[in-house]
Amino acid sequence: MKVRIGLLGLGTVGIGVYQIIQNHQIQLQQQVGCAVEVSKVLVRDVKKKREVEIPEDILTIDVNDIINNPNIDIVVEVLGGIHPTSEYVKQALKNKKHVVTANKDLIAQFGQELLKIAKDNQCDLFYEASVAGGIPIIRSLVDGLASDKITKMLGIVNGTTNYILTKMTNEGTSYHDAVEQAKALGFAEADPSADVEGFDAARKMVILSSLAFSMNIELSDVYTAGITNISKEDIEYAKQLGYTIKLLGLTTRRHGEVDVSVQPTLVPNHHPLATVENEYNAVYIYGKAVGETMFYGPGAGGLPTATSIVSDVVSVIKNMRLGVNGQTITHQHNKRTIKTKDQIFSKYFMRINVKDEVGVFSKIANVFLENELSFETILQKPNLNDRGAEIIIITHQVSLQNFTNSLKAINQLPEVIGVQSSYRVE
Repeated sequence: MKVRIGLLGLGTVGIGVYQIIQNHQIQLQQQVGCAVEVSKVLVRDVKKKREVEIPEDILTIDVNDIINNPNIDIVVEVLGGIHPTSEYVKQALKNKKHVVTANKDLIAQFGQELLKIAKDNQCDLFYEASVAGGIPIIRSLVDGLASDKITKMLGIVNGTTNYILTKMTNEGTSYHDAVEQAKALGFAEADPSADVEGFDAARKMVILSSLAFSMNIELSDVYTAGITNISKEDIEYAKQLGYTIKLLGLTTRRHGEVDVSVQPTLVPNHHPLATVENEYNAVYIYGKAVGETMFYGPGAGGLPTATSIVSDVVSVIKNMRLGVNGQTITHQHNKRTIKTKDQIFSKYFMRINVKDEVGVFSKIANVFLENELSFETILQKPNLNDRGAEIIIITHQVSLQNFTNSLKAINQLPEVIGVQSSYRVE
């Protein structure tokens, strides 16, 4: 028996998949009990010079040579994007080909539809590599923690932004220079907006939340804020208060209601997530039975992602030999119920620029009192540039609704120059 793979795409990750399969034949055969072969590879240009030698006769510019090829057993999709990729994957599944993908955009938007097609055709659709690079977080949720009830997940699920924030925090690098360094190392795209604006992490949180809570979470359910407005001052004040700023994905469930967000968050320095640096990812999971667990590993780079893809390929082949493909796919059975702003509670950091006048603080305190918001920590610093002052506050737990109302009211005070920044505090 030989399992034949069709590879859609030959970028950094695609090359990694090809190399792992070619260079680990003995280990793979020990795992699955048969030969594994990359039979066809979809590329844009067959004649292009590549980092790795690949026989030209397995290269094709016609996707039908893979998705409509009766000899292909598994399609590995590393093209990225939504269209025409979604059409390719649907056709492959309808042709009873198993699919492994690293495409978080595809799974976040069309995951439920694709899983139904897969189940109807007794096919596997695996997507471990779509979240957190080399960390087996999806397999852990589906298998390892299947018997537990997950109540909360938070984590660093974007290696690009974590690299940028690490450089800004540890070395005082400017945001612009940190982005350019991330590009030079291949951690950031030429246009890094999907990463730095939080959209990439938001798609990953859709996938994780849907799995953890068996609920059809949509991208529009995720409150999303990026790192582009984080300043040197924010980082320094966070340090003084014993925190590190990270772009965190957060999802919680209580009484059947869920909230999901991606936003810059102050993490206490003693928390394990505060020590996760550079391109590394980590996901912290709270389960009723298991308690607290953390999964840590590289979140960016071709080989870590390719490793997750090949692990999914191994799982597909094992299912093929057992004759159980498609039988592990389950649909979301919990009603989608998203918390409103008055049901979401957290501590918050705010940095307020005020005029250096008597009574300013009492005005701010009155706004807090009216919105049932109290202080946990307060710092006041002179602002030499405009002869005003900065007030740095960390609040006690408050609803998102009341905190939002407070920010609006404080900004309207004549004694206040402006709220410079505000972040969630874990």
